[in-house]
Amino acid sequence: MNTTLINTEVQPFKATAYYNGRFVDVTEASLKGEWTVMFFYPADFTFVCPTELGDMADHYAEFQKLGVEIYAVSTDTHFTHKAWHDSSETIGKIKFPMIGDPTGAITRSFGVMIEEAGLAERGTFVMDPQGRIQSIEVNAGGVGRDASELLRKIKAAQYVAAHPGEVCPAKWKEGDATLAPSLDLVGKI
Repeated sequence: MNTTLINTEVQPFKATAYYNGRFVDVTEASLKGEWTVMFFYPADFTFVCPTELGDMADHYAEFQKLGVEIYAVSTDTHFTHKAWHDSSETIGKIKFPMIGDPTGAITRSFGVMIEEAGLAERGTFVMDPQGRIQSIEVNAGGVGRDASELLRKIKAAQYVAAHPGEVCPAKWKEGDATLAPSLDLVGKI
């Protein structure tokens, strides 16, 4: 993982996604204009991956209310995504685009390619409407992610973006107090 990706813009790419029963083109421009999550996972037809994607599907309406689009990405093809979507009850719930990255170009540009396996790490990237990366999380292969925790992080990132000069402390939830960093706070927290 390359933490220097924070506040950088997504690199140019072009890919095909399976989305709402059809194949669609997706580029870096698709990620601009709204908050976006690139949700990388190792592979279709596996074990932890469907639990994560099912959790994201179950929370998708909440992401949409926040103006957030989700893009699931693996090094499988868009054809494989369709086959998985059509054959799995869990994956069949997905209403967000599933990007195929068989060359690994997108996965590499986000720094989450497992080269020896040709698969993606469990990487989550949150981008602001300008296409700048605001949050990065990468988990080991056996550790699944939680959509509700991702929602909390996005709400915090959106709050900070809308309220310059304020920051969200640990465990911040919508409606909680924020901090205004200043010399007066140094050593007082």
